[in-house]
Amino acid sequence: MSGILNSSIARKVAMALSAIFLLIFLLQHFLINFTSVISENLFNELSHFMGTNILIQAVMQPVLIFAVVFHFVMGFILEAKNKSARKIKYVSYNGGANSSWMSRNMIYSGLVILAFLVLHFIDFWIPEMNYKYIQFNPEDPTRYYGELVHKFESPLRVGAYVVSFALLSLHLLHGFQSSFQSVGCNGKYTPALKAFGKYFAILIPLGFIFIALFHHFNH
Repeated sequence: MSGILNSSIARKVAMALSAIFLLIFLLQHFLINFTSVISENLFNELSHFMGTNILIQAVMQPVLIFAVVFHFVMGFILEAKNKSARKIKYVSYNGGANSSWMSRNMIYSGLVILAFLVLHFIDFWIPEMNYKYIQFNPEDPTRYYGELVHKFESPLRVGAYVVSFALLSLHLLHGFQSSFQSVGCNGKYTPALKAFGKYFAILIPLGFIFIALFHHFNH
């Protein structure tokens, strides 16, 4: 860990690897949530499997939580290191000319996404832990769809989700390509990777927004 913190290259690679892991989780999370639009029964089945499978609960869930915390902590460290490296301001420097708005404001979009994740944990993860490990309620494979729809009844909560996923899209437009570049994915596949990253960064957040709006207007 000290090696990661002391090496700029190691920090960027570690940040990129955690980002790629979270991208995979985001896609998986979207695919499961999207089934709630198609089939209530299928969504309940998939959610029940995810919520009761020992490998997912005991291994993948702690790894995911660690990856989220690590990614944001590393993001703050990189931002602090970059600011300290720019203490001497050059007259000729023009941030807008040398980098995109998204790359210059990743920390701010990241903070909003972090706030959204806290809301998401309060909405779903904490009630799930309370249901299973504090109240010790019996398993109910049919409860997940109703719980999801209930969360999207509030227009304020849906609005927060929409804004958060819009900023997530901006965050991903820069972060997707940057992550793969940091781990050395450059060459003849770069144009295809850029195109895929652009579509991913736009379509996945839009898909989440669609899910929230669908359940809000159909509850």
